[in-house]
Amino acid sequence: MTQPRILLITRNLPPLVGGMERLNWHMADELSKYAEVTVIGPKGAAAIKPEQVTLIEAQLKPLPLFLLITLCKALWLALRWRPDVILAGSGLTAPIAWLASKLCRAQSAAYLHGFDITVKHKLYQRLWAPTFRKLDRIIVNSTPTKGLAFAAGIPERKISIVYPGVSLPEAPQPAENLAAFREQHGLSEKKILLSVGRLTTRKGLREFVEQALPAIVHVEPDAVLVVIGEAPKNSLGAGIQTIESIQAQAERSGVAGHIKFLGVITEKTMLATAYEAADVHVFPVRHIPDDPEGFGMVAIEAAAHGLPTVAFATGGVIDAVANGKSGTLVATGDYQAFAEVTIAILEQPLPVTLIQNFAEQFAWHFVGKRIHAACFPDKQ
Repeated sequence: MTQPRILLITRNLPPLVGGMERLNWHMADELSKYAEVTVIGPKGAAAIKPEQVTLIEAQLKPLPLFLLITLCKALWLALRWRPDVILAGSGLTAPIAWLASKLCRAQSAAYLHGFDITVKHKLYQRLWAPTFRKLDRIIVNSTPTKGLAFAAGIPERKISIVYPGVSLPEAPQPAENLAAFREQHGLSEKKILLSVGRLTTRKGLREFVEQALPAIVHVEPDAVLVVIGEAPKNSLGAGIQTIESIQAQAERSGVAGHIKFLGVITEKTMLATAYEAADVHVFPVRHIPDDPEGFGMVAIEAAAHGLPTVAFATGGVIDAVANGKSGTLVATGDYQAFAEVTIAILEQPLPVTLIQNFAEQFAWHFVGKRIHAACFPDKQ
């Protein structure tokens, strides 16, 4: 039987770093188990693409040039390759997917995050957002994002929720690796609060350092906030918090000796070691109406390694953290409660098995099946 053909169009792929980039890479990889997959993505992506995927590159910057080149290549592929489904990896490329689908009579779809729908940009809201209603299928990353899509006029019958996934570890990291990580970074005998991700305004790390970390350190003097990540360089629309501004806040708050910045870590074993060496993952995402947290993939990654998350109950984070199972959700903006819950977990950790059991439902092979089902509902 001839396999169906899927054309995935996205700017969000490695070598860019972030949750959306990992999602699109795995989405292409998993869909290649069910279909022939061709991807149009940013320059540099072809060198690290999934094995069974064909990847065609477009220049990343400037953005208008990327969109123009991508449009031309998508239209060419629509005519020559005749895909069955054209899938946009985010709202940014949705108009291209829709236009190309009309040329070859393919089904059109887009995977949307919260910010894809809410971004306050006049041109985007005039030209991009209306396209979402024209697509045949809309895949969203969380329950709150589905609500945003419905409020934007997308019929509920078109919307499917498919949570982003996680790579489950085959085995725990050796104890010597954890000890070496702690010793290398001066963290032996410390209580590690781990933060992983891009340093954007929405992630709220500076506010956490100001309003929660001092209270934690007062009760747990050996607590250290370990930050993996940096301010984004190629993100569209996200405000940033620089390392310097966070460090300056730590000095003002009297906790400068309780924070370490490790930069970006992409190597899987090193990142797994960081998760498993830590005591709690802190995820103090702020509630910003026009910039919602679509899901919170890092909370699932932490859970896969048995690390509990403390987070504010905002946006899609409510789907990414199971209260009492994989961590604790705190009322948005209640930094005192955030500190108290973090201290409680440091003193009495949640069972690792319970945390990892929650993460198992987000394994990438499940995600691939759900996205395939959303793209081909008539074949289910």
